Amino acid sequence: MMKRIKLLLLFCLLHGLAMAQQKQLTTNTGAPVGDNQDSKTVGQNGPVLLEDIHLVEKLAAFDRERIPERVVHARGAGAYGEFIAAGDFSQYTVASLFSKKGKTTPVFVRFSTVVHGNGSPETLRDPRGFATKFYTDQGNYDLVGNNLPVFFIRDAMKFPDMVHAFKPSPIYNKQDPNRVFNFFSHIPEATHMLTRVYSDYGIPANYRQMNGSGVHAFKWVNAKGEVTYVKYTWKTLQGEKNLTAEEAVAIQAKDFQHATVDLYDNIKKGNYPSWELYVQLLKPEDLDKYDFNPLDPTKIWPETIAKPVLVGKMTLNKLPGNYFEEVEQSAFSPATLVPGIAPSEDKLLQGRLFSYFDTQRYRIGANFQQLPVNAPKVAVNSYSQDGAFSNRGKNSDINFQPNTDVNGNTDNAKYDYPTASFTTVNTVQTKITKPNDFKQAGEFYRSLSEKDKTNLISNLSGDLAQVTDKDVMRKMVGYFYMADSDFGKQLAAKLNVTREEVERLFIH
Repeated sequence: MMKRIKLLLLFCLLHGLAMAQQKQLTTNTGAPVGDNQDSKTVGQNGPVLLEDIHLVEKLAAFDRERIPERVVHARGAGAYGEFIAAGDFSQYTVASLFSKKGKTTPVFVRFSTVVHGNGSPETLRDPRGFATKFYTDQGNYDLVGNNLPVFFIRDAMKFPDMVHAFKPSPIYNKQDPNRVFNFFSHIPEATHMLTRVYSDYGIPANYRQMNGSGVHAFKWVNAKGEVTYVKYTWKTLQGEKNLTAEEAVAIQAKDFQHATVDLYDNIKKGNYPSWELYVQLLKPEDLDKYDFNPLDPTKIWPETIAKPVLVGKMTLNKLPGNYFEEVEQSAFSPATLVPGIAPSEDKLLQGRLFSYFDTQRYRIGANFQQLPVNAPKVAVNSYSQDGAFSNRGKNSDINFQPNTDVNGNTDNAKYDYPTASFTTVNTVQTKITKPNDFKQAGEFYRSLSEKDKTNLISNLSGDLAQVTDKDVMRKMVGYFYMADSDFGKQLAAKLNVTREEVERLFIH
């Protein structure tokens, strides 16, 4: 009997300690929750009452756990780290993150696939997003790019149509090469990017072992107002690695989120991934010297005309604490700029300056920049106000500018933006000069090893063979033939297309 009493007392003691260590569950307003397992009902078996406020709040919050998915770059993974400048580049830009050797700037990076939806396999052929948010002492700076150095189109006017073509059919809800190549058969400028994305570079092995690019040209502006055009490239220090189509299939069978797992596991183990950041520089007076337009995002700048210069190193060393709050709600835009960095006249970039901010306002809300992952590390002094989830903490009667406060002080709202002069002042809607749609695609093809060329032909012909409109297929073969004759011949042989069939479409 005494033994049973002792055991009972011990149980009560341990139970009491366990209860004492438990935290009180509360509602979102902080009130204690009485029962989180059973709804309030009319009697034992009656209907549930609307007055069960905890149940209503719990279900309402659950119903709203999803925000609209990004139209592109929906699937992603993120991490924090730091960027350390490699030198003083103030002769080119007043951007402080590049002003002193050894200067450290915190960063947040989001990697992503582009076309496919949230929850899609990370082994699919697709460009990869590489977006970096620098929390500088002049405010935030976003470098929003991809793993590939060029893009499919050169004008933002085409962007919604291009994405529609890549996305599932509005009838069958299925992605279809017929739709993709129907569109691109009218867009010869895409030949370069298609050649790259159908090579093994179209499936990076993981996020750590891929390079990144800003894709667009930007302007660096120094204290004298002098402009230098730049292009950015991230070079992985883990060694670049891609997957063949067969390797991707094998990995997907085991783990469709392998790239996220690889990134997070390595950071947890202390294998912090790092990249060096390089820029290429061109003076404005040199832009017209080449057989292509350097502001065209379907083109690279060959290293023979602009040697890469090391400007810093980035290391990722911290995982997000909450995926939704810090990765899903992270918001990037190429319009998030700091003094010393300005957009170029690239027509695709100009459209992105509006579109990215606009999509974040729709997706997250008007005050998305107040969320911790998006908020700058410097003080914000803005008279924007109110809206959903506003948390500015303003307690002044002055919400306008110009103004004078009770102490006679006023806000400085002056910043000298870089100026540009244009010889043509009439408005036009025309294609760019020197489109040169095929040359760099051919140069990239010839740079590949024989094995990589074989994989490219196999990947590309596999999708083109599914196109039921044979003239669309033949036209695409013609584009790749114009890039490189061997490229075109290899594709034509795989697809049983004759040279005469291709020429018929291009000779009018």
